[in-house]
Amino acid sequence: MDLATLKALEPTEFVEAANGYRRTAGMASAANDRVMRQITAAMRKSLKGKAATAAIQQLTELGENFHYIQVECGLVSSALDAFAYEVEAAKKKLDAALADARSAKLTVHPDGSVTYPPGGEKGKDGKAPEGGTVTGLTDDTASAIGRQAGNFDPNPNFRLAQDCADAIAAALKEATEADAKWAPKLRALKADDDLAVSDRDWADASSDNKGVNAAGREYLASMPQPPKEGDPRANSEWWKSLGPEEKAAWIAMRPKSVGELDGLPVTVRDEANRMVLAEARGVAQGEYETWLKKHPEPPRTMDYVDQVTGVLTKGVLNPKWSEWEAARKDAHKTIDGMDAIQERFDASGTKRMPPAYLLGFSAEGDGRAIVANGNPDTADHQSVYVPGTTASLGNIEGDINRSVNIWNAADAIAGGKSVSTITWLGYDAPDSVPKDAPFEHYAYDGAPALNQFMEGLETSHTGDSEPHRTVISHSYGTTLVGAAAETGRLNADDVVFAGSPGVKVSGAEEMDVSKGHVWNAEAEGDVVPDLGRFRHGGDRFIIPSDPDFGANQMVTETEGHSGYWDEGSKSLLNQARVVAGMDGEVELMPTTPPEELMRAK
Repeated sequence: MDLATLKALEPTEFVEAANGYRRTAGMASAANDRVMRQITAAMRKSLKGKAATAAIQQLTELGENFHYIQVECGLVSSALDAFAYEVEAAKKKLDAALADARSAKLTVHPDGSVTYPPGGEKGKDGKAPEGGTVTGLTDDTASAIGRQAGNFDPNPNFRLAQDCADAIAAALKEATEADAKWAPKLRALKADDDLAVSDRDWADASSDNKGVNAAGREYLASMPQPPKEGDPRANSEWWKSLGPEEKAAWIAMRPKSVGELDGLPVTVRDEANRMVLAEARGVAQGEYETWLKKHPEPPRTMDYVDQVTGVLTKGVLNPKWSEWEAARKDAHKTIDGMDAIQERFDASGTKRMPPAYLLGFSAEGDGRAIVANGNPDTADHQSVYVPGTTASLGNIEGDINRSVNIWNAADAIAGGKSVSTITWLGYDAPDSVPKDAPFEHYAYDGAPALNQFMEGLETSHTGDSEPHRTVISHSYGTTLVGAAAETGRLNADDVVFAGSPGVKVSGAEEMDVSKGHVWNAEAEGDVVPDLGRFRHGGDRFIIPSDPDFGANQMVTETEGHSGYWDEGSKSLLNQARVVAGMDGEVELMPTTPPEELMRAK
């Protein structure tokens, strides 16, 4: 960038353009919200038939377009703001150098060189040291040598001119670098020429985000930074301190960082995490297609000749295909999880289902996801469901459905009070029962995240009064909840255990809730509680199913380890009663008289 261009450049024009794109992103976000949360939800609720299905599909595609526009325009606005920030710093440096030159009566030429007049003490010939012209130096070593030379030059104007020339050169260099950095980034922020938002488009958006993010580090660093400790109240105060442009920049450039901050408004986290989800889905689809190209499908069936009898059997399942299919499913499982989350979004409005909110998401490793039915920030009753062993993003559909069932059952008896039920897969769950579940570190590693999330629910709640909050957990999830109560503040009013192998504490009084507010369900044929007793059963090998633990034993007529949330079951209804604050209506198991316990022993 030359001197004339930088002098004429107005950073405010780029800021105004950024504001325009930001307004467009905001309008696209509002339009997407109206289409997806209001119009399509209402249509799913009241309309049936092929025409309605086709209309909903078209509206869903329209909403996807609005979402893509929101994401890309947000990136464009942030890129323009970042460019304006960097070039404004260069322009200020140039303006200061030009002002110094005018004050010292130096002449600045179009190429950035500076001419200085004669000056200093006159010599024997009666003349002052001659003037001259200097060129700016941007190399640190060369600049240092130039400054030293200026200290010995008999004309004091030489040092002034060199300083001005160096400042001008540095300003031009910074502006040129900013232009060279941001021009290709902005050129890359464009969509293809069709109306369909494909997985490839979202993968491209993910690449765009990384590019803008990397280039804009200096710009983001100039803003207030989120607290390093991650305390929900500190997170909330940080977010409130930001201006509208700063909030928009953080969401556009660092959606993952914003989406994982406990204590921020649910709607903000949902907006940020949906961006992360959409981009991750596009990237994952591309990776899956690459896998398919590298691993072509073998024939599904084959002809088999018995080596003993010589009998030919046609159409036998090919073992190599079976191996390939298992590997293919494994390669696709992350996409399965993301699709399950999207299906929950799309179900809003059907069967009385409230809007869903994505409070956390990551596709890394086994994946993480936190999905809410209804807005917990405004709910009178909140429940948080913590799944157990084998829980992962790839199979999250079942855990989401359990929270849906809890919502349906609790909402039906809540007497008009609002309910929000949350699936919290915010930790690395054990991958298998025999290999990983016996170890306690999964629970203790995940406990701080659960405690922080629970505090975040309290921090971001906007209702007139504190909500009633219940933690429900299953299998190894109960172990994590116990560890959370043991090591921190659980911040719940009620705790419900189901199929618990032990919770690391030896009694209900240690669960950080009021007396009488620890509940337990153990189904007939569920062998997990006894299997886990000697590893996770507290210091006396005691588990919530034991009378001495002190939990309220709820009636559970389901069987096995996974039926606690079956629709229409007493087990589900009893949990719903706890969630809705109807403790007195929970049906409990008969208490065994002490003398019978003694005889049993």
